[in-house]
Amino acid sequence: MTTTLHSKRLRFLQHTMEKLGNAQGQKPLELRLAASGLGRLWKRCHPGVVLLCCLACGPGLQPSMVAAAELRGSSVFLRAPWKVDLRSYTTNVFERWAEYYFTLTLAEDAGAALAGLTIQQTRGADWQFPFSPERTRAFLGEPRQEGAPIAVQASFDQERRRFSLQFPEPIPPGNMITVVLRPWHNPAQADTYMFQVEAIPAGPNPVSAAVGSGTLRIYSIDRY
Repeated sequence: MTTTLHSKRLRFLQHTMEKLGNAQGQKPLELRLAASGLGRLWKRCHPGVVLLCCLACGPGLQPSMVAAAELRGSSVFLRAPWKVDLRSYTTNVFERWAEYYFTLTLAEDAGAALAGLTIQQTRGADWQFPFSPERTRAFLGEPRQEGAPIAVQASFDQERRRFSLQFPEPIPPGNMITVVLRPWHNPAQADTYMFQVEAIPAGPNPVSAAVGSGTLRIYSIDRY
């Protein structure tokens, strides 16, 4: 019954998109959705209605079924994470054992699993305070409400102040995830520090999506 309904929807969408493409005389682009239980699906979509084409499958096509979305041979999010929360409970200059918690949510209709992140410092008075990438960790949930741990591989480019994170087992849509970066100590100068975050979808030729910036305030020690 469910498979028959999916098939009818797909035939309707394919017919509609072909009519749109022919009517406007533009070359259609390919959108490929790999969905378990439905096999590999190919549809021809007009560029302006790619998102509509995906969402019109309706609630019957659960996001958890979608393994990857491809646009012109590149893996993309249909609905990328759009916000990152950055927290730390150790916020004075030079304090040791600080942890910076970056939390984001992957929507159920994201269209792709989360394969990795990049986190890059974009603002702050101190551009030299050191990180310990080998101590990076990740988990499901948010700070102080930690869920299951997540395997993560991290590297840090000191010159660019940029972390590259990969998840050996990509995170499925519908999950909240927190990544914890660990500096050896907090910055030496009080200031507002900002970190730009990008999300990387699972699949071939992934196209990163800008998530937003996390803000961290580092304070001077009150000596009075």
